[in-house]
Amino acid sequence: MPREHRLRLILAFAAVYIIWGSTYLGIRLAVATMPPFLMAAARFLVAGAILYGWGLLRGARAPVAAEWRTAVVIGLLLLMGGNGLVVWAEQRVTSSLAALIVAAEPLWVVLIDWVRPGGKRPTLGVSVGLVIGFAGVVMLINPAHAAHGTAVTAGGALVLTLACIFWASGSIYSRHAPAPPSPLMATGSNMLAGSAFFLIAALATGEFSRLDVAAITARSWIALAYLTLFGAIIGFTAYLWLLKNTTLARASTYAYVNPVIAVFLGWLIAGEPLSPRTLVAAAIIIGGVVTISTFQYAKAGALRLFTRGGAAALPSSVPGRPENG
Repeated sequence: MPREHRLRLILAFAAVYIIWGSTYLGIRLAVATMPPFLMAAARFLVAGAILYGWGLLRGARAPVAAEWRTAVVIGLLLLMGGNGLVVWAEQRVTSSLAALIVAAEPLWVVLIDWVRPGGKRPTLGVSVGLVIGFAGVVMLINPAHAAHGTAVTAGGALVLTLACIFWASGSIYSRHAPAPPSPLMATGSNMLAGSAFFLIAALATGEFSRLDVAAITARSWIALAYLTLFGAIIGFTAYLWLLKNTTLARASTYAYVNPVIAVFLGWLIAGEPLSPRTLVAAAIIIGGVVTISTFQYAKAGALRLFTRGGAAALPSSVPGRPENG
């Protein structure tokens, strides 16, 4: 392998591992002084416009009506429902605990894909992974420890679980929904549609009347810029490059690394508590996800993971590809 190509691989993996893992902390810092839905609307509007414009400059055609309908459904399920509930929850839940709850999303993908009409029943190995992963999630839900930030309250767990269900449902829907052939146009249109739902949610919850631009700290502005530029645009571009230059199984290993990065950064930068209970739960959840993906990969010959974080590439743009960043 040429040295230049090897360096590009290292940089691309670093972007997907570290940047996407850091978006949970970025969200936490942004919503500290910004209304959550308005923050997300601004992020996806800017990122979506850049990716959509970039696609046009590269000669990609604009989405047709059926593809815009797909973008609307994905914008509602994946961005508004999936990412939006995570953004809202991080006003009340630490970024590290949110990342660990969301890390269990592949478990929900398997379950929803099983119970839907014409769904596939999980194999014994995958079922074992489900039990392991959900056991780790249960460890994180303990009201007695939540007051000290070492566990997720029942309310926080419910909101984050709903986010996972929305994201998993949108991921499954996107597998067969019509989408533009250009990943840039597909993801750009998804983000633009999602930003419209965030604006509606902000209006419905009175965020416009509560918005105080003067009260927004520099830290929150920097976090928003980071989420938009690095999480949504650079992270997405790096992942697309990896899909073309390495195997899907290797590219998807970010799903194991992102929760670890999120927990570490939350502890290091935001001073979020890191208890032995959290570390054990993290290991159990990731172990469950690894078990599921291992058995799925062995059976299908391809690793298909779906996780949620902050938001970047969407499954409709890259089949089998989760949104994060």
